[in-house]
Amino acid sequence: MTVAAIAVAGALGALARYALGGWVADRAHSVFPWGTLAVNVSGSLVLGFLFVLLTERFLPHPTLRIALTVGFLGAYTTFSTFSLETLRLIQDGAVGIAAMNVFGSVAAGLVAVYLGWVVGRAI
Repeated sequence: MTVAAIAVAGALGALARYALGGWVADRAHSVFPWGTLAVNVSGSLVLGFLFVLLTERFLPHPTLRIALTVGFLGAYTTFSTFSLETLRLIQDGAVGIAAMNVFGSVAAGLVAVYLGWVVGRAI
């Protein structure tokens, strides 16, 4: 049951990543990977929120918690894509943009996960 729930949630998370990342990238018209940044920051926000909600506020069945965090958000966030895009920026000589991507992604991700945590606790 748990494996099936993770698989279904993971498929949905991958589709959501594809949709949001593509939507942002289509509108950004930039060498900077805005789509990946948007996915990672929103995923961090949702993970912070869900972590608090599902461990402190409500105690759902462990399968639901694992499906949402490991399945959906595990497939939704894109650290490997972030790493590859950063490496390619460096290889292309865009070291400044690569540094902005690393520092911006980490800073925004930390702020987002904290905000999700705060909102989860406020409920």
